[in-house]
Amino acid sequence: MLLAGAVLMSSGCAVANSAGGDTGRADGRTLRVVLTQEPPTLEPCEASLTGTGVVVRSNITEPLVERDPTSGELNPLLATTWKQTAPRTWTFDIRSGVTFQNGAPFTAKDAAFSIDRAVNSDLACNVEGYVFGNDDLEVEAVNDGRLTVTTEKPDPILPLRLSFVEIVPRTTDTEAKVRVPVGTGPYAVRSWQAGAAISLDRFDGYWGEAPAFARARYVWRSDASVRAAMIDKGEAEIAVALDPMEAEKDTTVAYPNNETTALRLDGREPPLDDIRVRRAIDSAVDRDGIVDALLGGLAEPAGQLVPPGVVGHSDGIEAPRQDVAEARALVREAEADGVPTDRQITLVARNGMFSGVSETAEALQYQMRQIGLNVRVRMADTATHLQYQLRPLPEDVGPVALLIMHGNQAGDAAFTTSQYLLSDGPQSTFGTETLDRRIAEAGALSGHERQQAFAGLLAEQNESVVQYAHLAHMNGLLGLSPSIRYEPDSATGDELRLTEVRPAEGAKH
Repeated sequence: MLLAGAVLMSSGCAVANSAGGDTGRADGRTLRVVLTQEPPTLEPCEASLTGTGVVVRSNITEPLVERDPTSGELNPLLATTWKQTAPRTWTFDIRSGVTFQNGAPFTAKDAAFSIDRAVNSDLACNVEGYVFGNDDLEVEAVNDGRLTVTTEKPDPILPLRLSFVEIVPRTTDTEAKVRVPVGTGPYAVRSWQAGAAISLDRFDGYWGEAPAFARARYVWRSDASVRAAMIDKGEAEIAVALDPMEAEKDTTVAYPNNETTALRLDGREPPLDDIRVRRAIDSAVDRDGIVDALLGGLAEPAGQLVPPGVVGHSDGIEAPRQDVAEARALVREAEADGVPTDRQITLVARNGMFSGVSETAEALQYQMRQIGLNVRVRMADTATHLQYQLRPLPEDVGPVALLIMHGNQAGDAAFTTSQYLLSDGPQSTFGTETLDRRIAEAGALSGHERQQAFAGLLAEQNESVVQYAHLAHMNGLLGLSPSIRYEPDSATGDELRLTEVRPAEGAKH
C-alpha cells in the first residue's frame, strides 16, 4: 500500500558503521534504532506514511485518541472523552495540563488548528486523502477544554479517523510542511543530520509516563543483513524489517504487521478484462508454496485484502487452494471466445517491497505461464511503481498485474475499500456499481452491522469482480538487543512507540 508500505531507498552501505550515520555508543541511556530508510519527512500531517510515522507517531507528536492495535478499542490520549452529540457532530473533551515541547500550553484551539491544517488546507497532506478523502471538516474550539467536529454526512468512525491527525501548536506553519515538528509527545527532536541520523531527547515536560531512555537515535541501512549485524555487534537495540533467514535467532521476534500482498489485475485491458482470466490467475497462485519457500513461513495465505483484527475481515473467506487444471480450463474457455490470452501481461513489482519480492514475482510469472498466459516481469523502483499504483493510471502500457502490499493500520475496512475497491478509488483500476453502492452503505454503519457489511462486500469482490489475487498476510521480523524488552504488535511497523521499550532487568539506563 502507498500509506503503510515502506519506501526502501539504498544507502550503499556494506558494513554496519559505514556511511549513513553512526548509531553512537551503547551507553544504556540512548535507544538506538536502525530503519530501512531515511524518513522522507517528519511533517506530522504525513505521519500516516510508514517511513514518517515510525519516528513521529506517539513519540514526537500525539493524536486526540489512540487505537489499541490488539483490541481495536480507542483509548483517550489528548482527548479524555468523546461522544456523538448530533447526527454529524462529535464533541471531544480536551486533556488539561498538557504542554508542547516549545513550552506553550495545549488547548482545544491547537486541536482545532491541527485538524484544519491537516484536512482542510492546501498542504496536500497524506492523511487528508487516505483517511478523509475529499471531505472537509467543520472544527470549532468551544473553549480551551472542548472541541466539536462536524462532518458533511454522519460518520460513525470519526474518532478513529482523528487518531491519524497528529496535534501541533497553532503557531505551526500553514503555508508549508515543517522539517522539524513540535508536539506533545515524550520525545523532542534534537537534530536531524540529513543522510546520517535523527536524534531525539526525552521531553521532561511530558504529561504522561516518562520513557525509560533519555535519548533515541535513528539511523538507516537499506541492507537487511547489515541491520541484523548491527544487533549482533551491539551497535543498535532495535532493527526493523529483517530477512526471514534471521528468524531462528534469539535476538529476533516475528509479529503480524497488518500488511497484505496481492496481485492487482488491471481490468481495463484484455485479456485481464475477462473475469475468467482473472479467476484463472487467482486459482493458479500457489500461496502455500510462496509462503513456505520464499517468505520463510513468516506469513499466512490470504483470501482478502484485510488481515485478522481489522473490522471487515472474515474468517469465512479462506485463501483459495491452487488448482492448475481449473485455471487452464478457464483460460481455454476465454480463448475459445476470442479473448487474446496470448497477449503479453506485464507483472510489475517494486524492488525492496519485502524480502524475496523478486523471487515471488518470478514464481507468479511461472504459475501464470503454467496455465497458458504470456507474462513478463518488470522490477521497478519506487517512483515507477507508484505510477502504476495510483490514479491517473498509465495509458498504452498493455495489461498489467501489479504486485502490491497494502497495510490497513487504521483497523477498519473502510480505509481499504475506499482506496482499492471503489470503481474510481485512488488505487483501483475498475469496479462495479453494485460494489460501489455496498461500500457506501457499509461506511454508514457501526458495530456488528458494520463488520458484517464489510465482510460481505469483500466476499462479493472475490465473486463478481476479482480485481485482486490475494497472496499473503505478512509478518514483520524485528531485531531486538538482549539489553532491552519490547513486545511488537501489528502497529509496530507504522508507529514504533518508544515509551513501550524498557531496559532488560539489570541493564543500566
